[in-house]
Amino acid sequence: MVQRADINSVLSDIRSLRSQMNQNQRIEQDQSVRGRIDGPRQVDQTQETSNFGDMLSNAVNNVNDIQQNANDLRTAYDMGDPNVDITRVMLAAQKSTVSFEALTQVRNRVVRAYEDIMNMPI
Repeated sequence: MVQRADINSVLSDIRSLRSQMNQNQRIEQDQSVRGRIDGPRQVDQTQETSNFGDMLSNAVNNVNDIQQNANDLRTAYDMGDPNVDITRVMLAAQKSTVSFEALTQVRNRVVRAYEDIMNMPI
């Protein structure tokens, strides 16, 4: 003879399993958040720190590349290249302008910091 399970007991078992799963998920999320807040789990010791001069040089080179790309797109559009549309040209020009302005602001702040340091009494 086959025993039939009571629907209420099956539903209560499903609810208890679901609550256990939710509780385990909350615990895992809390642990991952704590790990991110408390500090890094692994420290990469092989990573080299770059000096300020290298970072500034890379930024200048990056801005130069963006400006050259914008100039190349503008020239291609002027020459009538069908693969270059005006939206790409305008976006590249705006990206170039914003990059240059950001670099100029960084340069101004570095110069101001240098002047402040040089004017400090010894």
